[in-house]
Order: sequence, then structure tokens, then C-alpha cells
Amino acid sequence: MRRSKVAALAVAAGLAIGGAAAIPATAATQPSPQNHASGCRLDTDNPGLKHVIYLQFDNVHFTRDNPNVPSDLEQMPHLLNFLKSNGVVDTNHHTPLIAHTGNDILTSLTGLYGDRHGQSVANSYRYFNPDGTSNSAASFAYWTDGVADTSVPTPSDSSYTMVTPQGKNTPAPWVSYTRAGCDYGAVSVANTVLENTTVDINKVFGANSPQAAEAKADPNKATTDFDGIGIHCAKGSKLCAGAGAGANADLLPDEPGGYHGYQALFGAKSVDPAISKSGVVKSTDGTPITDAKGNPGFPGFDGMSAANSLGYVAQMQESGVPVTFAYISDAHDRHAAPWGAMGPGEAGYVAQLKSYDAAFATFFGRLAKDGITTKNTDFVVTSDENDHFVGGKPSPANCDGVTIPCTYAQLGEINANANGLLATQTGVTTPFKLHADSAPNFYVTGNPAQDDPKTRSLEQAWSKVTAVNPITGKTDVVNKYLADQTEMKLLHMVTGDAARTPTFTSFADPNYYVYGGAANCNSTCVALGPAYAWNHGDFSSDINTTWLGLAGPGVKHLGVTHAVWSDHTDIRATLLALSGLRSDYRGDGVVLTPFLTAQALHGTLRASDRQYTQLAAAYKQLDAGVGAFAAATLKLSNQGVSSASAGDATYRADEATLSTLGRERDALAGQIAAALDGAATGHHRITDGTADRLVKAARLLIQQAEEAAA
Repeated sequence: MRRSKVAALAVAAGLAIGGAAAIPATAATQPSPQNHASGCRLDTDNPGLKHVIYLQFDNVHFTRDNPNVPSDLEQMPHLLNFLKSNGVVDTNHHTPLIAHTGNDILTSLTGLYGDRHGQSVANSYRYFNPDGTSNSAASFAYWTDGVADTSVPTPSDSSYTMVTPQGKNTPAPWVSYTRAGCDYGAVSVANTVLENTTVDINKVFGANSPQAAEAKADPNKATTDFDGIGIHCAKGSKLCAGAGAGANADLLPDEPGGYHGYQALFGAKSVDPAISKSGVVKSTDGTPITDAKGNPGFPGFDGMSAANSLGYVAQMQESGVPVTFAYISDAHDRHAAPWGAMGPGEAGYVAQLKSYDAAFATFFGRLAKDGITTKNTDFVVTSDENDHFVGGKPSPANCDGVTIPCTYAQLGEINANANGLLATQTGVTTPFKLHADSAPNFYVTGNPAQDDPKTRSLEQAWSKVTAVNPITGKTDVVNKYLADQTEMKLLHMVTGDAARTPTFTSFADPNYYVYGGAANCNSTCVALGPAYAWNHGDFSSDINTTWLGLAGPGVKHLGVTHAVWSDHTDIRATLLALSGLRSDYRGDGVVLTPFLTAQALHGTLRASDRQYTQLAAAYKQLDAGVGAFAAATLKLSNQGVSSASAGDATYRADEATLSTLGRERDALAGQIAAALDGAATGHHRITDGTADRLVKAARLLIQQAEEAAA
């Protein structure tokens, strides 16, 4: 979900909140595919591959949220059957932490966990000022932007939004493709396109440019013209060539190996004329893609339905952009007034999924007529995370949504005011700011150390806070897991920007959305929030387990499988292996070799396929943010952080154990990553001895963590 909950929450709670905590076209009407990036090389190790199409949904589910109601994918049979018939659907795919749209998409694009790309707390985050106060900033910003805090002229934090552990700008995901001579189309994909109109326009076009003047005169029209759509061009691309092309320098100041002489088209005002003779791009149903006022161009991120996103992807592919990455907004919310959430099987939800399915039917048919099929195109389709539905029982009880619509008398996440609950239940009024979430992050004023008495007393108090659930009537403990900075580091949540590290994080009961309000409950501290009914962020299996679909050259035809544990970091590594391309940095993911044919694996990876697969499986459980090691250490962290023993002895002992486990994990994970990367990049094969030794060490360390947590 891209829309912010802050405004709706403020109205519901009576708060004043500032910066705290969004007739079908036919082949006859379409141009034949052209390769404007004529030097595009995608078939080095996978002969026949000419195109890559990557699609990432915002919260579209394979599993059923109501057992009687077909899941989102089941209600999109044209997509589901396409993936099942031509490749594989991995239903054992996972998110990083925190599981949010921003972090999940950026992890999928980069193959890096949040500690290495900078956005582990999303879709916004807070950062500490030098005086110990904190401000809010957006996760969604262009790749080279600094901290995106528009509430102040100059943020006190000078870091990049996308920041490495060394404080550099995170390497960009399109570079592997443009260096290979392939234009890279970006359709509403997080941080690969302009997102914050004034800041981005001044950076890309200049403060005195005509684009900046337009943004000042009409910010809404500037969003339509310049945000959300882009093409990162290869050198020599005809799309970016010429004085009238509207191209600008594609600057990546810290890209390993340098990135000079590349250009990009930023915004529909430049992209649409480059890919459409009429200057207007149409959705899959043949209607022009426009903003709310009818202006052709970007309709906003929530407006990127399947019909709109797929319309842009098809038009780009037909115009010679062989690599396209696109975002598709969620189907369970209304994306126009009246805003609001819908429950499984509600008529509007079912209708929206039906329209998505129709868009995919047209899309696949249109591409097939263009000769863009699984014979020459690798398709990657996934969802950022599963949302946890918060609502009462449906009516009627036997509704299935498709033949009998469901309705819900109670629907909406449970909003909980952390300040009010703490003050009234525990008497603790330590000042802090909250990044509101179902996994709320506490930024304690003054930025005290994690073992400071102020921090410890607040953590201990928060672990005990309860709320009466307005849906069930039962009393719930709001917090499920507490992670201080030691544990957040193990979960890949501590970035290269120390100012944005929370004092501690609570993974709450997934029914609750925790916000910061008044330190009293004169207004109710616990209430149903019907504007939003789909929670995410937490450490919860129904949120952290999602799905990944692969189809095309080099992909085995396995249908639906739960046999391989994977996560978002593995998508980039697998796609690069399929396309025969190399990255200029080592990612955190693995190549999902069980899903790939022998033909798609180059020499060293094919030679050590069995050993690689065995070692990769152990590595995921050791290093992944929601793997077995993380689950055990988070349990141990919660026990220690919540404890109130004499002299805080339990907390200190558990912290020492976590620190030791963390050092050992990082060292061992580094060894395994080097072995896996060596095989994936063709430098060496993995021997039986190496695989056996490292797998045993990983299993032993996970066992030690589980025993400590027990």
C-alpha cells in the first residue's frame, strides 16, 4: 500500500499530526516490437532470451484469507494458469523485515536486505536530529535522493535514502541491464522513478528549469508529467537520443565501476511520446491512461491498476524496451473516493480482481501477437507481502464472494494509541516519537543507549500493555516480540545511517496498528479503523509468507510448489542467472537452482548444482530476516528485553548471548555467501567437503540459537 495512513488516523483519533509517520487493444493497433537498444545481450547463458518482464503486486495473495472465498490469484486464473502452465509458482516465498511495500520491493530489486539498501523501516521512517528529537521521512524517493523529509528545508540527516553500510549510495538495479545494452523500463516501481515532485524535479532537471516552473505552478500536473514512469537507457539507445527526446543524465555517483554517459527519460511527458505515436499510452482496455483530471500521463501510484501498469509494460516492450519492471497496486482497497478497505469476498473486491484478470488476459494475448512469449521472455511475478486481514466474521457465513457476496459488520485494523495506553496502564510517560505501524518503531527522545534506564523502563512497560479487542471482546497483549538494537542488527534492520536506527522495535499483534497520540485516554485509545483492514510489517507467518512466479526460457515447468524456501533477495540473483548478466556487487540472495533447467546454469553452477542447492537452503535459514535463526533470536530478544529481573541480569545475559550469536552468524554467513557467489559467478565450483562443512556449521549455529531461546 502506497497511501499513508497518517491523515486518516489523525482524523479518527482527533489528533493534530505533522510529519509523523498512498474495446481491448489488438495487435493491429500496436507497433511491432523493435529493439531500440540494438546491442541488448540477454542470451549469454540462456539462448533465445530476448525480453524480461518483472511484475510486483502490492499485496495480492495466493493463500485464502477466508477459507470459503477463492484467493486473489485464484480469482485471476489467466495469471495463475499462465504461471502454472509455463513455469513455477513458489508458495514458500518470504519477505524481509520489516515487511512493508517499500522495503519488500527494494529488497526484491536489489537482492539486498534493508541493512544494505537503507530502507528496513518502511514505508516511512524516522531519524534522530542532533538534539535528540526525531523527524519523519519517506522511504519512497528517487534512487539518488537524500533523506526525503519535506517538512524542513534541509534535513539534519545528510545520508542518502538508499544508503549502504559504508554510507554510499546503494548500487542501482538497472545497471546490470543497461551495461548489457538493454533499455530498462520502470513503471511505478519504488525509487527507480521520480516520486517527490519538487525535490526530484530540482535534482534531475534543475531549480530554474521549465519542469521546475511547472511543478511550482501546478504540482498535481507535475506529478502526472514527471513522476512514476521512466526509462533508464543503454548507451546508444535511440529512445534517449536526439535533442527532442527529453532525456537527462542518469547519474549514479557511487556506482561500483562508475556509471558515466548514460541517460534516462523521467516521467510520462518524456516517455509517452517516445513509445507512442499519439503521445498517449493506453491501458489494456484501450482507454487512455490519465490522472483524475483527464490529463494523459501518470495516474498516481494507487492508480496503477493491472490495466494501467500492464498497458505501460506492453507499450514499452512493443517500442523496443526489452526489460520492464512494473508495480501493480493492491486489489483489496478502493483506489478512488470513497476510499476504504474491503474484506475477502466483498462485491467490490471481487469486481476489482475480475478486472485485474481481464487485464492479464488481454496483456498475454497482446504480447503473444507481438511474438513476446515464454519462448523468448522470462516473466517474474511476485507480491511484496501478504497482508493480515482484520475484521469480524462474514455474512452470510457460507459466502464465497463469487456467487454469494460477503459483507462485514466489523472491518478494520485496531488502532492503538501507545502513549495513552502506556500512561494509563503503567504510568510511564517517557517522551518518544513513534513510527506508526503494526510493527511500531520507538524513537526515544534524546536518543538514549539501548541499556539506558529510560529505554529499559519503556520497553518493560510496553511489553505489558493490553487492549480490549473491539472485534472479539477479548483482552490482548499488544506486543508479541520486542527487538532492541542488538536484535535489529541480526534481523538486517540496522542501516549505514545511524540516525535512522530506532531505539527499539515492537512486532505487535497483527490485528493492531500502533500509533503515537496523547499520553491519556480521554479519547478512546483502542478503536476500529475501518479505512484500513489489511495489516503488515509484523513477524507473522501469514504476512511473511508470500509467493513467487517464474516462467520462460530456463525455468522448469513445476506448477505450484512449496518445496523450496526462498525470499525476496533471491529474485535478483535468479533473474541475473537466467539472463546471463552479472552484478557489480554481491547480493544477499541465492540463485533458485531447483527452479532452473540445466541449460540455464553455466559451468561452475551446473557442476556444483547439488552442493549449491544444499548450501543455499542452509544459508537462507541462517541469514534471512524471517528464517529459523531470526525466529529463534527474536524470541530470545523478547524474553530479555521484556524481563525485569534484579539488576537487569536476564536482559544483560540474553544480550551477551545475542551478541555472540550475531558475530558467529555474520562470520559464517560471510563464508557461505562467498562460496555461493563464487559458484554463481563462474569462479569456482563448490566441493562436497565445503558444502558439508558449512551446512553442518549453519545447522549447529541455528540449533544453538533455538536452544538459547528455549
